[in-house]
Amino acid sequence: MEIRAPEGQEEGTRSQVLRWLKSVGEAVTEHEPLLELETDKVTVEVASPGAGVLTEILKQEQEEVAPGEILGRIGVAEAAAPPVAAASAANAVAPSHGAATAGPGAHARAPGSAGGAAARQLSPAVRRLLAEHSLDASSVQGTGEGGRITVQDVLRHAGEAPERRADPSDVENAVSTSHRVPHSAVRKRIAARMVESLLHTAPHVTTVFEVDMGEVLAHRQRNREDFARQGVSLTLTAYFAQAAVTAIREVPEANSRWMDAELEIYDTINLGVATAAEGGLVVPVLHQAESLDLLDTARRLEELVSKARDGALAQADVRGGTFTMSNHGVSGSLLAAPIIIPQPQSAILGLGKLEKRAVVIEDEIVARPRCYATLTIDHRVMDGSRANLFMQAFTERLSGWKD
Repeated sequence: MEIRAPEGQEEGTRSQVLRWLKSVGEAVTEHEPLLELETDKVTVEVASPGAGVLTEILKQEQEEVAPGEILGRIGVAEAAAPPVAAASAANAVAPSHGAATAGPGAHARAPGSAGGAAARQLSPAVRRLLAEHSLDASSVQGTGEGGRITVQDVLRHAGEAPERRADPSDVENAVSTSHRVPHSAVRKRIAARMVESLLHTAPHVTTVFEVDMGEVLAHRQRNREDFARQGVSLTLTAYFAQAAVTAIREVPEANSRWMDAELEIYDTINLGVATAAEGGLVVPVLHQAESLDLLDTARRLEELVSKARDGALAQADVRGGTFTMSNHGVSGSLLAAPIIIPQPQSAILGLGKLEKRAVVIEDEIVARPRCYATLTIDHRVMDGSRANLFMQAFTERLSGWKD
């Protein structure tokens, strides 16, 4: 039986073998995870198509693979000893990125790890290290967000990454120390895409506007309890997304794709939202954003961001984006320019930190809640005047927000 890479990946997405979970000669059962494939968006486990013995590995770790490509082969055995804790059919291809996706196949690789919610928060790399060092997750002190266990936590606990403390009195004999962290497949893919987009594909130009958020904050204050009663957190990102839809309707070519002979303008707005996750930046997609009101936008964003941070994004969640938004202000950034355009899109919107600033209104200096907003465009697609028109529509929608 042939082991093949999953089909149906988004155009331009490239995969590589991250890790084989089985060795040649080992018995496997149907639907048991055999290897992990990693793209610049998500990590997926490839399951065994049937029971037998792994007889051949055609693609080694770090090798690139194409959709549907043969990765290895399984020989059918009359009496193959079933491995412990084989994954169920429902988890044949389990998406993960950053934190682990719950599933029997995933937990089987970390026999000493804690169960329940704690186990679901372990990333694939952490699970592997715990298993390799025969460690119980409950014995490792987590220093990540929300107490999550990181790779460094496991290495430190195992004695492979001891904390170094310099002796301040030994200045004469002090020696600089360092350590190297191998690039993950995700980080290498991100780097390659950034260089390709900025240096080889699209001439980037950025326009900067400032947004007064007073009306948005007032509206949020009036409505956040009502949203909470419906189980939805009303975030500023939801307002930004709605305003982006308004601006795209004003300047449709911002939601497009450059082609050699023509410009493909999308009628549907699939809004990518850059999100920081444990393994790197991921961009879940808010599909058909033009059809959503503020409540639905906030609900879907909350679901996507939660899945991204928990490592539960499926390939469908990161596929098909036509325009991207990066709210880098949530981590304190005032202004970032240019933000690299995800190819083959034509523009990306950046939002900076919201803070009170002194501004002059009718000859008086007043403090107003404001933030910088940037639009980085593919200059082949549109000129600066069209980019400015987009930003005018975007900022006016926010500064004049009405119920």
